[in-house]
Amino acid sequence: MKFMMFVCTDTEPETDESLVPDIETWVAENDAAGRRVEGSVLGSPAAATTVRVRGGDLLVSDGPFAETKEVIVGFDILECADLDEAVEVARKHPMAYNGRLELRPFVDLAD
Repeated sequence: MKFMMFVCTDTEPETDESLVPDIETWVAENDAAGRRVEGSVLGSPAAATTVRVRGGDLLVSDGPFAETKEVIVGFDILECADLDEAVEVARKHPMAYNGRLELRPFVDLAD
């Protein structure tokens, strides 16, 4: 099963840095196991462009559409047996401690 894991900031990070896993170790382990298909850090929200069409008109604006203190700062595409495995992979990611991770399964549109 493929999952999109959104890597997000959080307003209440872990205060004990000794508990936070190393990101390079997490990437290496999950790449080697074939669980991490792809991942990347995203540009800042200030670099975002929002695209909408309303009443047939194209509306393009700078920055994110919604104002929020928590932003998506990266992503990973995971290939896991099921949600339980994806949760275990996510719980070992540093941003599970300093931010938050959102897992969403990919939908097979052929079904």
